[in-house]
Amino acid sequence: MDNCIFCKIAKREIPANKIYEDEDILAFHDIHPAAPVHFLLIPKLHVDSLADIDGSHHDLLGKMLVLTPKLAKEQGCSEGFRTIINTGRVGGQEVFHLHFHIIGGHQRLPGMIHQG
Repeated sequence: MDNCIFCKIAKREIPANKIYEDEDILAFHDIHPAAPVHFLLIPKLHVDSLADIDGSHHDLLGKMLVLTPKLAKEQGCSEGFRTIINTGRVGGQEVFHLHFHIIGGHQRLPGMIHQG
């Protein structure tokens, strides 16, 4: 996708503070961190969102999920972390390129669902 910021980062057209890269996946620090540790994990292949995943993405998604705890631990999240995949506009997705937010730090993260 020509206008996708994450595709541009993956192609090295836009700089990012990378923490991991291989032929399929890229991980880099979020520019607006929500916690002491906050990085994004993206496939280099453009997929708009989790809603667009199908059986052909099985190996790629598996690789991303296996890599997530390894990178989280390397970034200092040895006692836990949160993984978020916002999906679609209503799900809070802002960049329409599949990405995982991995968030953690030294304190317990607040609850996600507030009962009203």
